[in-house]
Amino acid sequence: MMFVPPRLAARPLFAFRSLFLLVAVALISVPVQAQSVAKYGADFLSGGVGARALGMGGAQVALAQDVNSAYWNPSGLSGLNYPEFAYMHSERFGGVVSFDYGAVGFPINAQSTIGLAFFRSGVNDIKNTLDAWDVERDNPKANPEQFITTFSAADYAFFMSYARSLGDNLALGVTGKVIRRTIGDFADAWGYSFDVGVQYRTRRLVLGANLQDASTMLQSWSINTSAFDGSITDINPDTNQPFTFSEVFEQEVPEGGTFLVLPVARLGSGVIVPVGEKNSFAFGLDIDLAFDGQQANAFNAGDISFHPRLGTEFTLQNVVSLRAGINRITNSDLYGLDVTPSVGAGLHLKQLAIDYGFGDFAGLSSEIDGYTHRISIQLSLEQPGLRRNRDQVED
Repeated sequence: MMFVPPRLAARPLFAFRSLFLLVAVALISVPVQAQSVAKYGADFLSGGVGARALGMGGAQVALAQDVNSAYWNPSGLSGLNYPEFAYMHSERFGGVVSFDYGAVGFPINAQSTIGLAFFRSGVNDIKNTLDAWDVERDNPKANPEQFITTFSAADYAFFMSYARSLGDNLALGVTGKVIRRTIGDFADAWGYSFDVGVQYRTRRLVLGANLQDASTMLQSWSINTSAFDGSITDINPDTNQPFTFSEVFEQEVPEGGTFLVLPVARLGSGVIVPVGEKNSFAFGLDIDLAFDGQQANAFNAGDISFHPRLGTEFTLQNVVSLRAGINRITNSDLYGLDVTPSVGAGLHLKQLAIDYGFGDFAGLSSEIDGYTHRISIQLSLEQPGLRRNRDQVED
Protein backbone atom coordinates (compact mmCIF):
# COMPACT_ATOMS: atom_id res chain seq x y z
CA MET A 1 0.00 0.00 0.00
CA MET A 2 2.48 2.64 -1.19
CA PHE A 3 1.37 6.24 -0.82
CA VAL A 4 1.23 8.30 -4.02
CA PRO A 5 0.83 12.04 -3.26
CA PRO A 6 -2.02 13.70 -5.12
CA ARG A 7 -1.67 16.96 -7.01
CA LEU A 8 -3.03 19.66 -4.77
CA ALA A 9 -3.52 23.40 -4.98
CA ALA A 10 -4.36 24.86 -1.58
CA ARG A 11 -4.10 23.14 1.79
CA PRO A 12 -6.52 20.21 2.02
CA LEU A 13 -4.12 18.26 4.29
CA PHE A 14 -3.73 15.72 1.44
CA ALA A 15 -3.20 12.17 2.68
CA PHE A 16 -3.07 13.34 6.30
CA ARG A 17 -6.83 13.08 6.14
CA SER A 18 -6.53 9.30 6.10
CA LEU A 19 -5.12 9.42 9.61
CA PHE A 20 -7.28 12.20 10.98
CA LEU A 21 -10.49 10.73 9.58
CA LEU A 22 -9.61 7.30 10.95
CA VAL A 23 -9.24 8.77 14.43
CA ALA A 24 -12.40 10.83 14.03
CA VAL A 25 -14.46 7.88 12.84
CA ALA A 26 -13.13 5.62 15.58
CA LEU A 27 -14.04 8.17 18.22
CA ILE A 28 -17.46 8.80 16.62
CA SER A 29 -17.13 12.56 17.06
CA VAL A 30 -15.76 12.59 20.60
CA PRO A 31 -18.12 14.65 22.78
CA VAL A 32 -17.34 17.84 24.60
CA GLN A 33 -19.54 16.77 27.48
CA ALA A 34 -18.51 13.97 29.83
CA GLN A 35 -20.65 11.28 28.22
CA SER A 36 -22.47 10.79 24.94
CA VAL A 37 -24.41 7.97 23.29
CA ALA A 38 -22.42 6.13 20.61
CA LYS A 39 -24.40 4.46 17.82
CA TYR A 40 -21.46 2.31 16.74
CA GLY A 41 -19.41 2.01 19.91
CA ALA A 42 -18.56 -1.68 19.42
CA ASP A 43 -19.61 -2.10 15.82
CA PHE A 44 -16.76 -4.49 15.05
CA LEU A 45 -18.78 -7.14 16.91
CA SER A 46 -22.01 -6.56 14.99
CA GLY A 47 -21.16 -8.91 12.10
CA GLY A 48 -21.68 -12.01 14.24
CA VAL A 49 -19.66 -15.21 14.58
CA GLY A 50 -19.83 -18.73 13.23
CA ALA A 51 -20.35 -19.44 9.54
CA ARG A 52 -23.39 -21.61 10.32
CA ALA A 53 -25.15 -18.72 12.04
CA LEU A 54 -24.14 -16.26 9.34
CA GLY A 55 -25.43 -18.52 6.58
CA MET A 56 -28.79 -18.45 8.37
CA GLY A 57 -28.89 -14.65 8.39
CA GLY A 58 -27.86 -14.48 12.05
CA ALA A 59 -31.21 -15.77 13.32
CA GLN A 60 -29.65 -17.50 16.32
CA VAL A 61 -31.01 -15.99 19.54
CA ALA A 62 -33.30 -18.99 20.05
CA LEU A 63 -31.54 -21.61 17.91
CA ALA A 64 -27.95 -21.25 19.22
CA GLN A 65 -27.05 -24.30 21.31
CA ASP A 66 -23.29 -24.56 20.80
CA VAL A 67 -20.06 -22.85 21.82
CA ASN A 68 -20.93 -19.78 19.69
CA SER A 69 -23.86 -19.08 22.02
CA ALA A 70 -21.51 -16.93 24.10
CA TYR A 71 -22.07 -14.31 21.39
CA TRP A 72 -25.67 -14.95 20.27
CA ASN A 73 -27.29 -15.86 23.60
CA PRO A 74 -25.23 -17.10 26.56
CA SER A 75 -28.06 -19.30 27.84
CA GLY A 76 -27.57 -21.49 24.73
CA LEU A 77 -24.32 -22.82 26.22
CA SER A 78 -26.52 -25.08 28.34
CA GLY A 79 -27.03 -27.18 25.20
CA LEU A 80 -23.43 -28.43 25.24
CA ASN A 81 -22.98 -32.08 26.18
CA TYR A 82 -19.20 -32.06 25.59
CA PRO A 83 -16.44 -29.42 25.59
CA GLU A 84 -16.45 -27.50 22.32
CA PHE A 85 -13.97 -25.27 20.50
CA ALA A 86 -14.62 -22.88 17.60
CA TYR A 87 -12.51 -20.66 15.36
CA MET A 88 -13.32 -18.30 12.50
CA HIS A 89 -11.23 -15.99 10.32
CA SER A 90 -12.61 -13.56 7.77
CA GLU A 91 -11.49 -10.56 5.76
CA ARG A 92 -13.53 -7.64 4.49
CA PHE A 93 -13.08 -4.75 2.08
CA GLY A 94 -10.65 -6.62 -0.17
CA GLY A 95 -8.60 -7.97 2.75
CA VAL A 96 -8.07 -4.56 4.38
CA VAL A 97 -9.97 -5.51 7.55
CA SER A 98 -9.24 -8.86 9.18
CA PHE A 99 -11.42 -10.51 11.82
CA ASP A 100 -10.48 -13.44 14.07
CA TYR A 101 -12.65 -15.20 16.61
CA GLY A 102 -12.02 -18.13 18.92
CA ALA A 103 -14.16 -19.68 21.67
CA VAL A 104 -14.28 -22.58 24.10
CA GLY A 105 -17.20 -23.98 26.10
CA PHE A 106 -17.09 -26.48 28.98
CA PRO A 107 -19.94 -28.23 30.82
CA ILE A 108 -18.89 -28.22 34.47
CA ASN A 109 -21.80 -30.16 35.97
CA ALA A 110 -25.37 -31.22 35.21
CA GLN A 111 -26.74 -27.67 35.25
CA SER A 112 -23.82 -25.32 34.58
CA THR A 113 -21.64 -24.42 31.60
CA ILE A 114 -18.88 -21.84 31.18
CA GLY A 115 -17.58 -20.26 27.99
CA LEU A 116 -14.70 -18.02 26.92
CA ALA A 117 -14.45 -16.11 23.65
CA PHE A 118 -11.86 -13.80 22.09
CA PHE A 119 -12.32 -11.37 19.18
CA ARG A 120 -9.90 -9.25 17.17
CA SER A 121 -10.69 -6.95 14.26
CA GLY A 122 -7.89 -4.88 12.79
CA VAL A 123 -6.45 -2.83 9.96
CA ASN A 124 -2.69 -3.01 9.49
CA ASP A 125 -0.16 -0.85 7.61
CA ILE A 126 -2.13 2.39 7.89
CA LYS A 127 -0.05 5.28 6.56
CA ASN A 128 0.94 7.99 9.03
CA THR A 129 1.52 11.05 6.81
CA LEU A 130 1.84 13.67 9.56
CA ASP A 131 5.51 14.30 8.82
CA ALA A 132 5.07 14.34 5.03
CA TRP A 133 3.80 17.93 4.85
CA ASP A 134 6.21 20.74 4.01
CA VAL A 135 5.19 23.61 6.26
CA GLU A 136 7.17 26.28 4.43
CA ARG A 137 5.97 25.24 0.97
CA ASP A 138 2.44 24.56 2.27
CA ASN A 139 2.42 21.40 0.16
CA PRO A 140 3.49 17.77 0.43
CA LYS A 141 7.22 17.30 0.65
CA ALA A 142 9.04 16.51 -2.58
CA ASN A 143 9.82 12.99 -1.37
CA PRO A 144 6.94 12.22 1.02
CA GLU A 145 7.49 8.45 0.97
CA GLN A 146 10.62 8.89 3.11
CA PHE A 147 8.59 10.52 5.88
CA ILE A 148 5.67 8.10 5.99
CA THR A 149 5.45 5.49 8.75
CA THR A 150 2.76 2.88 9.41
CA PHE A 151 0.60 1.86 12.34
CA SER A 152 -2.30 -0.48 13.09
CA ALA A 153 -5.81 0.06 14.39
CA ALA A 154 -7.28 -2.91 16.24
CA ASP A 155 -10.34 -3.76 18.31
CA TYR A 156 -10.33 -6.57 20.86
CA ALA A 157 -13.07 -8.17 22.93
CA PHE A 158 -13.00 -10.81 25.63
CA PHE A 159 -16.19 -12.61 26.72
CA MET A 160 -16.64 -14.75 29.81
CA SER A 161 -20.00 -16.56 29.94
CA TYR A 162 -21.97 -18.70 32.36
CA ALA A 163 -25.15 -20.65 31.59
CA ARG A 164 -27.40 -22.61 33.90
CA SER A 165 -30.25 -25.00 33.12
CA LEU A 166 -33.41 -24.55 35.17
CA GLY A 167 -35.22 -27.79 34.45
CA ASP A 168 -35.53 -29.56 31.11
CA ASN A 169 -36.81 -26.62 29.08
CA LEU A 170 -35.49 -23.38 30.55
CA ALA A 171 -31.96 -21.95 30.69
CA LEU A 172 -30.44 -18.64 31.75
CA GLY A 173 -27.07 -17.16 30.86
CA VAL A 174 -24.86 -14.13 31.38
CA THR A 175 -21.77 -12.86 29.56
CA GLY A 176 -19.27 -10.35 30.94
CA LYS A 177 -17.51 -8.34 28.22
CA VAL A 178 -14.29 -6.35 28.12
CA ILE A 179 -13.57 -4.23 25.02
CA ARG A 180 -10.15 -2.85 24.08
CA ARG A 181 -9.66 -0.50 21.10
CA THR A 182 -6.38 0.99 19.86
CA ILE A 183 -5.37 3.34 17.05
CA GLY A 184 -1.60 3.03 16.93
CA ASP A 185 -0.05 5.22 19.63
CA PHE A 186 -2.62 7.94 19.00
CA ALA A 187 -5.67 6.76 20.92
CA ASP A 188 -7.03 3.84 22.94
CA ALA A 189 -10.20 2.91 24.78
CA TRP A 190 -11.58 0.43 27.29
CA GLY A 191 -15.19 -0.68 27.54
CA TYR A 192 -17.15 -2.91 29.91
CA SER A 193 -20.63 -4.39 29.96
CA PHE A 194 -22.56 -7.65 30.19
CA ASP A 195 -25.30 -9.52 28.33
CA VAL A 196 -28.18 -11.49 29.87
CA GLY A 197 -29.99 -14.23 27.96
CA VAL A 198 -32.77 -16.79 28.34
CA GLN A 199 -33.97 -19.73 26.23
CA TYR A 200 -37.08 -21.87 26.43
CA ARG A 201 -37.04 -25.08 24.40
CA THR A 202 -39.53 -27.81 23.63
CA ARG A 203 -39.02 -30.65 21.15
CA ARG A 204 -39.92 -28.43 18.20
CA LEU A 205 -40.45 -24.86 19.43
CA VAL A 206 -37.62 -22.69 20.74
CA LEU A 207 -37.83 -19.17 22.14
CA GLY A 208 -35.03 -16.88 23.23
CA ALA A 209 -34.14 -13.37 24.35
CA ASN A 210 -30.80 -11.70 24.88
CA LEU A 211 -30.35 -8.22 26.34
CA GLN A 212 -27.07 -7.09 24.82
CA ASP A 213 -25.06 -4.57 26.87
CA ALA A 214 -27.69 -4.79 29.59
CA SER A 215 -25.61 -2.60 31.90
CA THR A 216 -25.02 0.00 29.12
CA MET A 217 -21.43 -0.23 27.94
CA LEU A 218 -19.09 2.48 29.14
CA GLN A 219 -16.35 3.10 26.60
CA SER A 220 -13.65 5.56 27.67
CA TRP A 221 -11.26 6.99 25.08
CA SER A 222 -7.82 8.43 25.87
CA ILE A 223 -5.84 10.53 23.38
CA ASN A 224 -2.04 10.56 23.37
CA THR A 225 -1.37 14.13 22.27
CA SER A 226 2.39 13.57 22.26
CA ALA A 227 1.97 10.96 19.49
CA PHE A 228 0.48 13.60 17.19
CA ASP A 229 3.27 16.10 17.87
CA GLY A 230 5.96 13.43 17.99
CA SER A 231 5.17 12.33 14.43
CA ILE A 232 6.40 15.69 13.10
CA THR A 233 10.18 16.25 12.88
CA ASP A 234 10.46 19.57 11.01
CA ILE A 235 11.95 22.32 13.17
CA ASN A 236 10.11 25.55 13.80
CA PRO A 237 12.76 28.30 13.33
CA ASP A 238 10.95 30.58 15.77
CA THR A 239 11.11 28.12 18.68
CA ASN A 240 13.96 25.86 17.53
CA GLN A 241 11.65 22.96 18.40
CA PRO A 242 9.75 20.53 16.15
CA PHE A 243 6.48 21.90 14.84
CA THR A 244 3.38 20.84 16.76
CA PHE A 245 0.35 19.24 15.17
CA SER A 246 -1.72 22.39 15.65
CA GLU A 247 0.96 24.62 14.09
CA VAL A 248 1.22 22.50 10.95
CA PHE A 249 -2.43 21.70 10.33
CA GLU A 250 -4.23 24.50 12.15
CA GLN A 251 -6.46 21.96 13.88
CA GLU A 252 -6.65 20.84 17.47
CA VAL A 253 -5.78 17.32 18.52
CA PRO A 254 -8.97 15.28 19.15
CA GLU A 255 -10.08 15.07 22.75
CA GLY A 256 -10.91 11.96 24.73
CA GLY A 257 -14.25 11.18 26.29
CA THR A 258 -16.63 8.52 27.54
CA PHE A 259 -19.32 6.95 25.37
CA LEU A 260 -22.43 5.05 26.36
CA VAL A 261 -23.38 2.10 24.16
CA LEU A 262 -27.08 1.56 24.82
CA PRO A 263 -28.63 -1.91 25.29
CA VAL A 264 -30.09 -3.86 22.37
CA ALA A 265 -32.94 -6.31 23.05
CA ARG A 266 -32.59 -9.34 20.77
CA LEU A 267 -35.71 -11.53 20.56
CA GLY A 268 -35.72 -14.87 18.80
CA SER A 269 -37.95 -17.79 17.91
CA GLY A 270 -37.49 -21.00 15.99
CA VAL A 271 -39.08 -24.20 14.86
CA ILE A 272 -37.23 -27.52 14.48
CA VAL A 273 -39.01 -30.17 12.44
CA PRO A 274 -37.57 -33.72 12.23
CA VAL A 275 -37.84 -35.30 8.77
CA GLY A 276 -37.22 -38.98 9.33
CA GLU A 277 -34.62 -40.23 11.79
CA LYS A 278 -31.53 -38.25 10.67
CA ASN A 279 -32.95 -35.34 8.69
CA SER A 280 -34.33 -32.08 10.04
CA PHE A 281 -35.53 -28.66 9.02
CA ALA A 282 -35.04 -25.53 11.16
CA PHE A 283 -36.51 -22.06 10.77
CA GLY A 284 -35.54 -19.02 12.84
CA LEU A 285 -36.87 -15.47 13.16
CA ASP A 286 -35.09 -12.81 15.23
CA ILE A 287 -35.89 -9.16 15.84
CA ASP A 288 -33.42 -6.74 17.41
CA LEU A 289 -34.77 -3.67 19.19
CA ALA A 290 -32.20 -0.87 19.28
CA PHE A 291 -32.68 2.30 21.31
CA ASP A 292 -29.90 4.49 19.89
CA GLY A 293 -32.00 6.49 17.44
CA GLN A 294 -30.83 4.89 14.18
CA GLN A 295 -33.36 5.75 11.49
CA ALA A 296 -31.97 4.01 8.37
CA ASN A 297 -34.19 0.97 8.86
CA ALA A 298 -37.30 -0.46 7.28
CA PHE A 299 -39.11 -0.38 10.63
CA ASN A 300 -38.79 2.16 13.44
CA ALA A 301 -40.90 3.96 15.99
CA GLY A 302 -39.26 7.12 17.22
CA ASP A 303 -35.84 6.29 18.64
CA ILE A 304 -36.58 2.54 18.66
CA SER A 305 -35.55 0.67 15.53
CA PHE A 306 -36.42 -2.91 14.59
CA HIS A 307 -33.92 -5.18 12.82
CA PRO A 308 -35.46 -8.47 11.61
CA ARG A 309 -33.39 -11.52 10.63
CA LEU A 310 -34.61 -14.81 9.16
CA GLY A 311 -32.87 -18.10 8.55
CA THR A 312 -33.49 -21.66 7.43
CA GLU A 313 -31.44 -24.85 7.57
CA PHE A 314 -31.98 -28.31 6.14
CA THR A 315 -29.76 -31.08 7.51
CA LEU A 316 -29.41 -34.42 5.67
CA GLN A 317 -28.33 -37.54 7.54
CA ASN A 318 -26.89 -35.34 10.30
CA VAL A 319 -23.92 -34.76 7.98
CA VAL A 320 -24.66 -32.15 5.30
CA SER A 321 -26.53 -28.89 5.90
CA LEU A 322 -27.82 -26.28 3.46
CA ARG A 323 -28.72 -22.81 4.74
CA ALA A 324 -30.21 -19.52 3.61
CA GLY A 325 -31.32 -16.38 5.36
CA ILE A 326 -32.00 -12.67 5.34
CA ASN A 327 -29.33 -10.90 7.30
CA ARG A 328 -30.73 -7.39 7.19
CA ILE A 329 -33.70 -5.34 5.97
CA THR A 330 -33.01 -1.62 5.71
CA ASN A 331 -34.48 1.45 4.12
CA SER A 332 -32.72 4.63 3.00
CA ASP A 333 -33.24 7.54 0.63
CA LEU A 334 -30.26 6.37 -1.43
CA TYR A 335 -31.07 2.66 -1.80
CA GLY A 336 -34.72 2.41 -0.85
CA LEU A 337 -35.80 -0.91 0.61
CA ASP A 338 -32.75 -3.17 0.74
CA VAL A 339 -32.95 -6.88 1.63
CA THR A 340 -29.60 -8.54 2.29
CA PRO A 341 -29.56 -12.32 1.74
CA SER A 342 -27.05 -14.87 2.98
CA VAL A 343 -26.38 -18.50 2.10
CA GLY A 344 -24.26 -21.26 3.56
CA ALA A 345 -23.48 -24.93 3.89
CA GLY A 346 -21.99 -27.23 6.50
CA LEU A 347 -20.28 -30.60 6.78
CA HIS A 348 -20.32 -32.55 10.04
CA LEU A 349 -17.67 -35.29 10.30
CA LYS A 350 -17.95 -37.06 13.64
CA GLN A 351 -16.49 -34.55 16.12
CA LEU A 352 -15.52 -31.89 13.56
CA ALA A 353 -17.87 -29.45 11.84
CA ILE A 354 -16.79 -27.22 8.94
CA ASP A 355 -19.19 -24.43 7.98
CA TYR A 356 -19.30 -21.88 5.17
CA GLY A 357 -21.31 -18.69 4.90
CA PHE A 358 -21.59 -15.98 2.27
CA GLY A 359 -23.31 -12.63 2.63
CA ASP A 360 -23.00 -8.91 3.25
CA PHE A 361 -22.02 -8.60 6.90
CA ALA A 362 -20.42 -5.17 6.69
CA GLY A 363 -22.61 -2.57 5.04
CA LEU A 364 -25.82 -1.48 3.38
CA SER A 365 -24.69 -2.11 -0.19
CA SER A 366 -22.29 -4.44 -1.94
CA GLU A 367 -20.79 -1.33 -3.52
CA ILE A 368 -18.64 -1.00 -0.40
CA ASP A 369 -17.43 -4.58 -0.81
CA GLY A 370 -19.20 -5.85 2.29
CA TYR A 371 -19.88 -9.29 0.79
CA THR A 372 -17.54 -11.84 2.28
CA HIS A 373 -16.88 -15.57 2.43
CA ARG A 374 -16.64 -16.95 5.94
CA ILE A 375 -15.40 -20.36 7.00
CA SER A 376 -15.44 -21.59 10.58
CA ILE A 377 -14.49 -24.84 12.26
CA GLN A 378 -15.94 -26.37 15.38
CA LEU A 379 -14.58 -29.29 17.38
CA SER A 380 -16.51 -31.28 19.97
CA LEU A 381 -14.50 -33.50 22.32
CA GLU A 382 -16.95 -36.38 22.38
CA GLN A 383 -15.17 -38.63 24.84
CA PRO A 384 -17.06 -40.71 27.42
CA GLY A 385 -15.25 -39.13 30.36
CA LEU A 386 -16.07 -35.62 29.15
CA ARG A 387 -19.79 -36.05 28.58
CA ARG A 388 -22.12 -33.98 30.74
CA ASN A 389 -24.16 -36.14 33.12
CA ARG A 390 -27.53 -34.41 33.10
CA ASP A 391 -28.81 -36.80 35.77
CA GLN A 392 -26.08 -35.72 38.17
CA VAL A 393 -27.26 -34.07 41.40
CA GLU A 394 -25.26 -31.10 42.63
CA ASP A 395 -24.01 -31.07 46.19
